Amino acid sequence: MENSSSFNASAPVISAEALRAEILENPLQNYLLGIIISICGNVLISVSLNIQKYAHVRQAQRGSKPYYTSRMWWSGVVLMGIGELGNFAAYGFAPASLIAPLGCVSVIASAVISVFFLKETVRASDIVGGSLAITGTYVLVTFAPHASTHITAHLVQYYAISWHFLLYLFVEVVLFCILLYLYKRRGVKHIVIVMLLVALLASLTVISVKAVSGMITESIKGQLQLIYPIFYVMLVVMVASCAFQIKFLNQAMKMFDATEVVPINFVFFTASAIVAGIIFYQEFEGLALLNVFMFLFGCLLSFVGVFLITRNRPKIKQQDPTFIAMDRIPGRRNTDKVQPEAKTQTYGSLAAKLMCNRAGQTDES
Repeated sequence: MENSSSFNASAPVISAEALRAEILENPLQNYLLGIIISICGNVLISVSLNIQKYAHVRQAQRGSKPYYTSRMWWSGVVLMGIGELGNFAAYGFAPASLIAPLGCVSVIASAVISVFFLKETVRASDIVGGSLAITGTYVLVTFAPHASTHITAHLVQYYAISWHFLLYLFVEVVLFCILLYLYKRRGVKHIVIVMLLVALLASLTVISVKAVSGMITESIKGQLQLIYPIFYVMLVVMVASCAFQIKFLNQAMKMFDATEVVPINFVFFTASAIVAGIIFYQEFEGLALLNVFMFLFGCLLSFVGVFLITRNRPKIKQQDPTFIAMDRIPGRRNTDKVQPEAKTQTYGSLAAKLMCNRAGQTDES
């Protein structure tokens, strides 16, 4: 009994305030490092997307092997992986509410690269949108919360059982179930429904990614965090939420045009990431009202800029499947395209094309 009391007296009792006071130390160099890593990662992602797009265009023009056999396409995939890894690492150094809006850098860089690399024309909306997105990025970086926490397993556990996060999680689960019921059972295929499903999953992704990235960062610095169960819980949440997020996003890309999906996904994802950072990591605590207003204003400018850049983007020209180029027929030098009668039995076949061409030669003679 005496030993037990002496043990309890010697055990360190750390309150929540003391824990957060210890964790909230964040040098400015870590904050800037997170911004630089995120910007470089988004630029690499934009370069990879343009490389993959160029590989698709070249494959469509040549009509040769599938795109996944191209070394250029795989190099784009590798660059995208490196860029996403950079974004993952950035969450360990800077607030999640700052890293998420920096995704507009990828849209801006992609628009610039496509002009020089894919020879796309510069539109007035690209210039205006790029200017607004750059201005918004500067504003939100300037007024964003500069104090980010050093993420440890004890801190993640403390945040995970806080009442405001449990309430937020309950509301999110209920809303997700309602939207999923409308989407699956009622057949409501509206783009807002699908993108809200993606955004709700994205909030869990942001929370878990920052937790996993932060604990890995602290482990590299010497404070091992990988021995705690909360690390693997967050790792499972991260993988599962990413998988279902990609699933719904792919379904949205099949049902709707990319010019609609990209800006809506950016707005919803950024908003969900900011809310997740505010509620779970309490990133806006102690932030001045002016900083909050200017940060949201910078996000709004970025949203409008991304919308203008992605609006009515030119699409890859696909060859009309109802026509067959005659230069693809061996021994034929004629480059014209013909279309047989739709009522004939040989409509769409190579024999019909040959008969049409032979009839044309007979008429000329």
